[in-house]
Amino acid sequence: QVQLAESGGGLVQAGGSLTLSCADSGSTFSSYDMGWFRQAPGKEREFVAAIHWNEDITLYTDSVKGRFTISKDNAKSTVYLQMNRLRPADTAVYYCAAAMRWSRELSGSPDEYVYWGQGTQVTVTS
Repeated sequence: QVQLAESGGGLVQAGGSLTLSCADSGSTFSSYDMGWFRQAPGKEREFVAAIHWNEDITLYTDSVKGRFTISKDNAKSTVYLQMNRLRPADTAVYYCAAAMRWSRELSGSPDEYVYWGQGTQVTVTS
């Protein structure tokens, strides 16, 4: 069973940085691809970044490439999203999610992720 809890959201000025964390209180964290998604008011949930459960493989949506970094610490059952050079357009509720896909290819589709956290709010002011 995977139980995810995000933390680290907050209010930051444009150009600033935040690091989100997502901890799993279950026992099988290391077997899951982990992803970050976000949802802004009035918009659909969108993919942000993902990291493979076993390979050194990551995937990012174009708008965050070069600014965000996803990483994971299996010993701590935690996945991180380091967000730099934040923009007002990054304002959203950020969710972490887990997928068991057994593929070398990562997915950006929310439908592939079966476990979700409750989300953490990130607000970037101009």
